[in-house]
Amino acid sequence: MITLALDTSTNRGSVTVLDNERVLLDETFSADRSHTSTLFPILEKARALAPRVDVIAVGLGPGSYAGVRIAIAAALGVSMSNGARLVGIASVAALETDAPSYIAIGDARRETFYFTRVENGVCVEGPLLLSEDLLRVRLTEFPEQAIFSPEPLSLFPQAKIALPISLTLARLAADGRGIIARDDLEPLYLREPHITLPRAKT
Repeated sequence: MITLALDTSTNRGSVTVLDNERVLLDETFSADRSHTSTLFPILEKARALAPRVDVIAVGLGPGSYAGVRIAIAAALGVSMSNGARLVGIASVAALETDAPSYIAIGDARRETFYFTRVENGVCVEGPLLLSEDLLRVRLTEFPEQAIFSPEPLSLFPQAKIALPISLTLARLAADGRGIIARDDLEPLYLREPHITLPRAKT
């Protein structure tokens, strides 16, 4: 089975092509503003190495909403061209770490944070949206667990930096583990969309 995996939920993107256990392509790239200029040349390289793809795995976040949408759009395009199945996996389930179980936290803006417990590539709890105080309480419940975040958190300096990698996404998808969505993929939403209504004319 040929698996293509991509994650652009942080400012480091990655693309992997897996032929069963054999890695045909595994590339990472950085993008401060947009992933598109770097992602699509790598996808062309992936298609040259594997014209037929059976499964496309996408990291759905939490993370950059625009970045995740770019990955989903790219996956949809490849899927339409060759009929590959689409699966979505939480990006926090594929962090670059050897720890089999860990806690992933991150800044969710508006003075909130997300909290996820991951065991062997599966989110067994979360992502949950928590206040700073509630997150501190939850972390005390797991004193032995490794804690990771995709970016430095001044309020939680015990969190080590770890970013998602597409190689882990590909392996999870190939094993059928950690899949949270199929075909109709959407970014992981931590809160309802915030809509500002226009002021009434006076």
